[in-house]
Amino acid sequence: MIRYALKCKSGHGFESWFQNADAFDGLMSKGFVSCPECGSGEVEKAIMAPRIRPASRAAKKPEKPDLGTPQNQQAAEMARLRKKIEAESEYVGMQFASEARAIHDGDAPERAIYGEAKPEEALKLVEEGVQVAPLPFIPARKTN
Repeated sequence: MIRYALKCKSGHGFESWFQNADAFDGLMSKGFVSCPECGSGEVEKAIMAPRIRPASRAAKKPEKPDLGTPQNQQAAEMARLRKKIEAESEYVGMQFASEARAIHDGDAPERAIYGEAKPEEALKLVEEGVQVAPLPFIPARKTN
């Protein structure tokens, strides 16, 4: 990919990306390059400075964070809480509202569950006296 600084006959400056120099030339010859401000098809390359990284920056590759490791104490505590909930509870997915209601009504065995519910379903559970609380994480089955 190559980025060109361009200007139209009216002097409007803009930038655009092209697959390569030949692609730019081909699009220009077919009249597909135009000024986004005035629509003029009379466009030419403007003077632009090359983009060069200083040697000190080019040699250093930025460190990528380890996304699997908590980055601070709060994230570590959240990871611990998540692990505990997942180990001691049953994931019921989108059936959370109906399963929580069944447990509350005595129609299903009492146990710790977690899952997903639409906000209006969760509100109905609270109004019915079913004890529920939102979790501060997305279930592992929904993450990459």
